[in-house]
Amino acid sequence: MEDIPVDVGLIYEGERIRKSSMYVDLAGPKSKGAELLLVVPPDEVEDGKVEVVGPDVDQMEEGGRYPFGILIKVAGEKLEEDLEGVFERKLHYFCNYIQGFMHLNSRDIIWCRISKDAAKKGLKLYHVGKVLVNLYKSEFDVIEKIQVTFYTDEKAVDEHIARAREVYEKRDARASAIKDEDVDVFYSCLLCQSFAPTHVCAITPSRSGGCGAVTWFEGRAAVKVDPSGPIGEIPKGEVIDPVKGEYSGINEYVREKSNGTIERVYLHSLFDYPHTSCGCFEAIAFYIPEVDGIGIVHRDFHGVTPFGIPFSTMAGQVGGGVQSQGFLGISIAYLRSPKFLQGDGGWRRIVWMPSQLKERVRSAIPQEMYDLIATENEAQDLDTLRKFLEEKQHPVLERLKAEEAKEKAEEAPEEEQPAATMPELTVPVQAGAGAPVEFTITFKNAKIYAEKIIIRRKE
Repeated sequence: MEDIPVDVGLIYEGERIRKSSMYVDLAGPKSKGAELLLVVPPDEVEDGKVEVVGPDVDQMEEGGRYPFGILIKVAGEKLEEDLEGVFERKLHYFCNYIQGFMHLNSRDIIWCRISKDAAKKGLKLYHVGKVLVNLYKSEFDVIEKIQVTFYTDEKAVDEHIARAREVYEKRDARASAIKDEDVDVFYSCLLCQSFAPTHVCAITPSRSGGCGAVTWFEGRAAVKVDPSGPIGEIPKGEVIDPVKGEYSGINEYVREKSNGTIERVYLHSLFDYPHTSCGCFEAIAFYIPEVDGIGIVHRDFHGVTPFGIPFSTMAGQVGGGVQSQGFLGISIAYLRSPKFLQGDGGWRRIVWMPSQLKERVRSAIPQEMYDLIATENEAQDLDTLRKFLEEKQHPVLERLKAEEAKEKAEEAPEEEQPAATMPELTVPVQAGAGAPVEFTITFKNAKIYAEKIIIRRKE
């Protein structure tokens, strides 16, 4: 591409920039950031403009970590609001076409990196913006005008994140207006198969993609604009399990697109056949067997879960397109779904989550359950978690006590059964040699125990 100091192409998709090769980190788990694409009127877009608010790469210190925001405005006669999330998700693809530039995740959990080699060649955010302008207009004819703004100034990034989250909330609220039962077709997203080849994201009205960036409405809009693109239709098929969320159409589609690796999927359970994840999920639901409950942790939480491990470590159990029993990568929007983990008991099974996340989704949590869910402030390990749940009389204790009673009964030794019982048994006894005195002993309610009983027919 002209005037770009590095190569651009599909060959670089999936390129990983390790810490040893990193020039700078942009956003990520130890910083902050967000990406946002908006469909706006034509007069609000200066076509082809790229702006950097804050220091560009050549003004950054090697090894540094910077807050990072991406804002893209697009305009076009055929564009509609439902396409925002779809186009926004394409940032993941397009950024990764750039040699020496790595893009991970989505929405307000993005993580980007620039390599030392790319920085040495002169790559700047200005160049990244020019690439994005070119790629978006080349792939989508409906985009007539496009403008890109990058934020690296901390105050500007904070304002951008706040604005982006308002838009995310609006999109998610619209998506929650309908349920799985209201539609005949679901959608899939294969955008992340370059990182997780067996991951197939099933998107329904009651379950958005794990990254949170693509809802059912956005999937529908994407198929209209690009029928052969990475987002496609999934025939709903037969309802196999309405509670756990199993559909024949999803099973068949996932089996095909995962090359037979994944055969069954539950949309609303983290047991048996949980939905796979690529790595872009916003949060993780995880089973805590010690209390028979479920915890939730999100990317913004930098402490440890009751297991004593942080989000980053747990994420290794969940990503990569595998089905991990007891672990499930989810979006924040899914926490607001009326079908949220309904196959496992829903909110009555949730026992722990970070205080920030708990407050963020307060309106979705049933009022009677809110105070019964522990946070890092009340429970830092399994012992304090169990104590908190007992004090609050959390519903999982009923399940737990029932399970413990069942296990105790199964472990208890069975009472030895007598070989024979009779109300009265009389046995003749001879005192011994030299004293042939005979007498009898009568046993009342006799029970006879024997290792072996031999019965012989009298000749």
